[in-house]
Amino acid sequence: MPLRKRLIVLDRQTFDAVATRHWPGADRLLPRLSRSANHGLLWFGVGAGIAATGSPRARRAALRGSMSLALASATINTLGKRSVRRARPLLDGVPLMRQLKRQPVTTSFPSGHSASAAAFATGVALESRAWGAGVAPLAGAVALSRVYTGVHFPSDVLAGAALGAGAAFAVRGMVPTRDLLPPGRPRMDAPALSGGEGLVLVANSATRAAPERTQALLDALPLAEVVECGPAELGAELEKAAGRARVLGVCGGDGTVNAAVPVALRHRLPLAVLPGGTLNHFAYDIGVEEPRDLCRAVEAGDAVAVDVGRFSSGSGPRGYFLNSLSLGVYPELVRLRDHWTHRIGSRAAAVLAAARLLRDDRQPLNAEFRGEQRVLWLLFAGNCAYHRPGFTPGRRLDLADGLLDVRIVHGGRRPGTRLLAAALAGPLRRSPAQAAVRLPRLRVDGLEEGVEVSYDGEAAVVQGELLIDKLPEALTVYRPLPDER
Repeated sequence: MPLRKRLIVLDRQTFDAVATRHWPGADRLLPRLSRSANHGLLWFGVGAGIAATGSPRARRAALRGSMSLALASATINTLGKRSVRRARPLLDGVPLMRQLKRQPVTTSFPSGHSASAAAFATGVALESRAWGAGVAPLAGAVALSRVYTGVHFPSDVLAGAALGAGAAFAVRGMVPTRDLLPPGRPRMDAPALSGGEGLVLVANSATRAAPERTQALLDALPLAEVVECGPAELGAELEKAAGRARVLGVCGGDGTVNAAVPVALRHRLPLAVLPGGTLNHFAYDIGVEEPRDLCRAVEAGDAVAVDVGRFSSGSGPRGYFLNSLSLGVYPELVRLRDHWTHRIGSRAAAVLAAARLLRDDRQPLNAEFRGEQRVLWLLFAGNCAYHRPGFTPGRRLDLADGLLDVRIVHGGRRPGTRLLAAALAGPLRRSPAQAAVRLPRLRVDGLEEGVEVSYDGEAAVVQGELLIDKLPEALTVYRPLPDER
């Protein structure tokens, strides 16, 4: 018998064995599970549950799983179903109680449900092995249910699952997972602290996550020292900690981390950052999302050098920033964007935030660049190049490129309209509404009295001349290597 015919016979025999076999409890469970996966509803619900845990890695896993599912579904419906016109199995041997109330009307090959299940589970696993392991049994049950209810042959299911997994890897090719991204440069020699001995970590007690995060760190690094204090005592406690530490640690949000920067620079100490705030932009950009990430890096001595942004105004005090500095309406824009990001996504939230500012009656900033007077609604200067274009940039891949990522929204009437146009124009580096350029330093003159500068969640008032530049590779920070993640 030719191989093709033998495979067809084996396929039908396997179908009969599964479809006619009685498994306790399966007659009620599997048909319901199969129906719940219609149109991907089951997986979108699972993705929402994963994302709701609040972990950045879990949110990325849910998003990657959903993107993989969307690609797999589009591929199956446009190419797969039309390429092979295979009839559905006969239901003669399938018990009535396990048959679906509504039988599919599309062709049998390949199984769209199996493709969606495999795509979602594989996409989740590529971002988070732990969540992937949790989702995999459910995906397998959905695939099995398609044979058990009699709507697909086993080969339909296997082909669909293969296409779904392939879709997940295709998405990873377009949007790499963090373990495929550059691990950071340049590598620096930093103390490898066994058990955390020599690490003194100052935690901002005003951040809700600090107690849980610091306890997790102490469980893994029992020889580390943790000092908890309020925001008012943060500067003094950081100075005290630097006097007795081999490694200075800090737990809190971006503002708390910012307070540790001048102390670490002054004492020439490596910095260990434990995210404890709401957004934690810098910690996430260096790959530290959970206490275990930092603990592994500290014990292994894995660290990189990062640039530090710096600004000064006239004879006023000099400040530092690890993330960004901004003028104009940007602080309010970011506050509105971040309020909606977790619900509708960052790009849509940026557009909605800009639309919200349509109603505001604001005055533009008057500033001078290279001897030319300019009017602008906002100026954003990022410490290193941000990955996503537009005036609300995303994450950074290289924290030691020596450049400021400058984004400007030009002045004129109707600030909200211009912000909305800039948000919609996103990928454009220059447009009538916005401009983007990367420079090692920037000088802004002619600022009026009382102009507020926002940097790493902190604020300062400047006047006259504003100088923004970089300290290249000035700060050593612990960062986990990709193979440890």
